[in-house]
Amino acid sequence: MVARGDIWLVALDPTLGSEIEKTRPCVVVSPGELHEHLRTVIVAPMTSKGRPAPFRIPISFKRQEGLILLDQIRTVDKVRLVKKEGAVSDDTLSSTLSTLQEVFAE
Repeated sequence: MVARGDIWLVALDPTLGSEIEKTRPCVVVSPGELHEHLRTVIVAPMTSKGRPAPFRIPISFKRQEGLILLDQIRTVDKVRLVKKEGAVSDDTLSSTLSTLQEVFAE
């Protein structure tokens, strides 16, 4: 079962150009209703590198500081979901969703 706010290890390769690559933790940002009816989920990759920006959410995960990259969101098939790693806090999920709303409102 996949839920919004879950952190999954996701196999993102193959990629092209500037897309974020490798198998890495990603935050599920799509709502549960989509997961019930489709074989895909929308995820935002996480990184421990990169520069902060208004569309990147700070996160502490597994004792490491990082960012949720809302500029790299992707729709992936559920077969790319390798392993559930945890979930973001309610505050982080709220910040993530409100920032996404701002990004797409402009």
